Amino acid sequence: MNAPETFLAEAADLLGPRGLTRDPEIVRPWLTDWRGRFTGQALALASPASTAEVAALVALCAAHGVPIVPQGGNSGMSGGATPDESGTAIVLSLRRMNAIRRLDTEAREVTCEAGVILQTLHEAAAAEGLRFPLTLGGKGSATIGGLISTNAGGTQVLRHGSMRAQVLGIEAVLADGSVFDALVPLKKDNRGFDLKQLLIGSEGTLGIVTAATLRLVPALVDRAVLWAGLAKVTDTRELLLHAERIAGDRLEGFEILPRHSLQAVLAHMPGTRSPLQGEHEWHALIELAADRSGAEALPALAQELLESAFEAGLVEDATIAANETQAEAFWLLRDEIAPAERAIGPAMQHDISVPVARMAAFIAEASPQVEARFPGTLAVAFGHLGDGNVHFHVLAPTGAVRGDWEANQGKEISSFVHDLVTEWGGSISAEHGIGQLKRDELGRLGDPVHLHLMRAIKQALDPQGLLNPGKLVPLAPGAATF
Repeated sequence: MNAPETFLAEAADLLGPRGLTRDPEIVRPWLTDWRGRFTGQALALASPASTAEVAALVALCAAHGVPIVPQGGNSGMSGGATPDESGTAIVLSLRRMNAIRRLDTEAREVTCEAGVILQTLHEAAAAEGLRFPLTLGGKGSATIGGLISTNAGGTQVLRHGSMRAQVLGIEAVLADGSVFDALVPLKKDNRGFDLKQLLIGSEGTLGIVTAATLRLVPALVDRAVLWAGLAKVTDTRELLLHAERIAGDRLEGFEILPRHSLQAVLAHMPGTRSPLQGEHEWHALIELAADRSGAEALPALAQELLESAFEAGLVEDATIAANETQAEAFWLLRDEIAPAERAIGPAMQHDISVPVARMAAFIAEASPQVEARFPGTLAVAFGHLGDGNVHFHVLAPTGAVRGDWEANQGKEISSFVHDLVTEWGGSISAEHGIGQLKRDELGRLGDPVHLHLMRAIKQALDPQGLLNPGKLVPLAPGAATF
């Protein structure tokens, strides 16, 4: 029996028929990333049912030198959960580990396993009069483990922070099969490094998250959703500052989108309509939210915000959603931008961030620079103004061939966009991770000291380089692994 077969036989004995499969029809869907950009091969698909099984499997992989690609909902945007083409790795799915172990309503905490679907967590919290304050478009497939591993963001970061801010405790299996157990949350703990924060956002390269304790907040009793039309993108920054002054911590979300994005969604989605009459170059979607303590005052607060924005000359037109159905319709216009753009044709999509105070200015200056450098393209920027996260998309010229254009001019465009972001003191990845999509760009543009520390930490925690190889951590010059 050769080495891979010996490993697979031992893994099969460990996990049983439900926990390990080599059936090509079962494995195939998990070998391609959500966007369809990366496809690899794998020895097998492992689906352990407990932390103990994950630990035993990782120890077995360490003994045999078998690489591991952890995978949650396989809904990532950077190819971070896709194996390479060598076929030497196993895909380790956490989807069977989907138990909510504990939900403490008094402490407002929940401990759940890595395979719990985000929407399932939302429903469990809501049943207890609480909520988990992070949401995104893929909530029906994204898992808690994947969200932690990529430090996911979403539309509520302005008020509540990214996934990093939601994690109170963590459980993870390290590269040698040992279990790092830090699930019990402590408000104060000065026993050295905060190791859970090291694992958050590490994309499975330092350890495999198996469970986490997360914070919950009181359920919303009411919300007010406003839509405003503005003349130029720099006006959106002034409107955000105004909203923060008026609404304070009731300001839950602040999204901006250009006229092109709204028109694309209206053309793509039957039955949708613009919230405002007339044409506006830019739009802002604002959400105010309140739990029981502030619900009664929320309608008046929303009205005050709208009226004072008009008086200050910050908006051309604005409206407040009359009911929950209309509020959802407003948010649908924001959520459907990416699918609407895909229907138009090829595009290079960049998940980037710049300092919050400079986001509007970056859009105003970078968009014409890209269009001038690459004639025929259209730069379309939208996103979470309150946290500096720009979804900066560059649409291909008319007649561009999907696939060919992205592989050629598209790569040049992305390098140029990343150069601009770096010049502005920003990040080439805001909320979707580095994965394999941006690893080389991080190596090209990253601060040498930052990169040295990343490589040193990777070497210390995963000396064999078996945890999610080829992702996140850029290769050192002349190196052959990581």
